[in-house]
Amino acid sequence: MTKPGLRARRVAELIQEEIGRLLIREFQEPGSGLVTVTRVEVAPDLLSARVYLSVFGSPDPEASLARLESRKGFFRKTLASRIKLKYNPALFFALDPGPEYADKIDQLIERTKKDGT
Repeated sequence: MTKPGLRARRVAELIQEEIGRLLIREFQEPGSGLVTVTRVEVAPDLLSARVYLSVFGSPDPEASLARLESRKGFFRKTLASRIKLKYNPALFFALDPGPEYADKIDQLIERTKKDGT
């Protein structure tokens, strides 16, 4: 997606807050791990939003993503009632590779420290 304008950033922030709340209240189940919204990117026309998620403590993050995908309509409907926009953006969920990448970098740094001393 292109660099968002001020309005798109504000809408992205609102969507991130609301989906985060919904995940805590409606989606968390024992044993499913902790699902958090790391960032949201909204298209400049505000018709679509890509929601990046991190899943901690789950053996299968893809299963959590599939559960979210199956309830996409619920999330979109609830967002429409809480965020007043002319058009309700289509939601696309994706796992955020950032936390895993950062963990891998930390492991490499630690390994380098051990090997270097």
